[in-house]
Amino acid sequence: MDAAAGAAQVSAAALQAAAGAQLFPEPEWLRRAADDLGYEWARLAWRRAAAVPGAWFDSAKADAAVRIWPTVFRLTSDRFAGKPFVLIDWQELIVRLLVGWKAPVEVSDEDTGAVRFEHVRLFRRLMLWVPRKNGKSEFLAALALLFYAVDGVFGGEGYVFARDEKQARIAFNKMKVMASLSPHLQKPIKAYKSSLWVQQTQSKFELLTGKAEGKHGMAPSVILGDEMHEWRSDDMMTFLRQGTGTRLQPIELYASTAGLKSNATGWALWEESLAILDGRIEDPSTLVVVFAADADADWQDEEVWRKPNPSLGRSPTIAFLRREAQLAKDNPRAEANFRRYHLNQWVEATVRWLNLKKWDACASDPQAWRRYAEPDCNMLRGRRAFGAIDVSSTQDVTCLLWLFPPCEDDQAWRMACRFWVPEATVAARVKNDRVPYDRWVASGALSTTPGDYVDQSFVMKALQEGLGLYDVAGIGFDPWNARKLYTDMVAEGMDPALMVEMRQGIRTLGEASRHFERMVYAGQLDHGGHPVLRWMAGNAQVRFDENMNFMPAKKSSAEKIDGIVAGVMAAGLTITGEDAVNIDDFLKNGIMA
Repeated sequence: MDAAAGAAQVSAAALQAAAGAQLFPEPEWLRRAADDLGYEWARLAWRRAAAVPGAWFDSAKADAAVRIWPTVFRLTSDRFAGKPFVLIDWQELIVRLLVGWKAPVEVSDEDTGAVRFEHVRLFRRLMLWVPRKNGKSEFLAALALLFYAVDGVFGGEGYVFARDEKQARIAFNKMKVMASLSPHLQKPIKAYKSSLWVQQTQSKFELLTGKAEGKHGMAPSVILGDEMHEWRSDDMMTFLRQGTGTRLQPIELYASTAGLKSNATGWALWEESLAILDGRIEDPSTLVVVFAADADADWQDEEVWRKPNPSLGRSPTIAFLRREAQLAKDNPRAEANFRRYHLNQWVEATVRWLNLKKWDACASDPQAWRRYAEPDCNMLRGRRAFGAIDVSSTQDVTCLLWLFPPCEDDQAWRMACRFWVPEATVAARVKNDRVPYDRWVASGALSTTPGDYVDQSFVMKALQEGLGLYDVAGIGFDPWNARKLYTDMVAEGMDPALMVEMRQGIRTLGEASRHFERMVYAGQLDHGGHPVLRWMAGNAQVRFDENMNFMPAKKSSAEKIDGIVAGVMAAGLTITGEDAVNIDDFLKNGIMA
């Protein structure tokens, strides 16, 4: 399409929308929402619906739905449990628009085959994007019950899905609890482990897994899809939508918070939503609702929080957001968390991790690393220690790190580390990459091994030395590149039980990364100011999974981070070792009672 044709199409659409707006002037509740609350999405939806040929707004039906809502539906969580579900402004708008707008559809008469028109709901799909703690799941569950049980059809079918069955069960369980609390729904709706049943209308509502396979023959009248940002594909959505062909007014209810840009499916659905909202995609049957902060907004400004959080004050509370923002301050990883979950902004799959001011503040003496590395260091000799080895493949940095938990005479977590690089690579790294390997070698912060690869016998000797100096509880290693070192150590008489395989994935290193981060930001991790370790801390990035669990990301980091990875591995051993917090002891002693 050339520019002139595109402009003509836009102009025609604008004229049509303007004509519809004149035919259906904005009601007061819509004007107030758009002008006073800034909900321009509602005005756009109204005008586009009004432009659909034959469309009209059923005010009586919309008013009735809003009026009966707190009578039929009950809230399910915390201090709100059992209380009438009073719609907040943004929720009321969605209900009115979904229920009220009607449009004619051509059908064949069941008896004569003659063509006739049925007036059915115009909006067939809701795409709702809203941050956490704004009542998304509660609202979605009530909407599903409205269209399945209250405004349902005989032989209706409803289905709920998400990334997997476990996640879908969250919304499904909300529906079950809500039905059980409602004086109007508890009798007609029979609840089972994974389904609901209404005898009067012979209607079912079922919990599905996240895979489309094996689900042929479905004819959904209601589809509920939660947490779009985590979907692995849109196959289930497509499959279920294609099954709605026999239904006159099926409804698809989708909702989510923002996610990681690396999730192709979630990001594509977000982009589609924005394209519908700004008119690049013409789809008047989809109601798009987006609550998100502007990309360039100051995430620490409390006024900015109000736009993406339409339920602010009820849930979340302003006190909650203040605390979350304070925890995220000066922490790039936590800032990404805050932006995603509370401002509804999509974030990169990897972000810079450690704030160097926080890192430097951990070392009261920036030269203490020299003492920690000495065999005769009285502060560390004989102390309980957890080790970790990050062995380079050939020419990179190899690290051996010891982490010492607090003891009776010393309440800090202390780290001692050694680094090795091949001697033949030092000059090239200094010249080409401007990394001061030469200065670190001269200061003793970095050791070299002869040739162009790290000789693991040097690492082995340092390991044996540490076993003689410290009360070693465990040594973490990645079997991918340290198997030979492990074999050689065992052959030399080391107890193989001391060596702990730690594969480089979030399942292994996720909680360890959180523990390591907590120690840094609490100022408890005294690394002695080691210059190589500081350089690596500045390089470190973390990568996230769908639930924002994280771990160091070697491939995405600006430069080497082997020492940080080793620190995380050692921290992980302390979680599972004898020094781990024992919750049973806390409960027994009444501390958490």
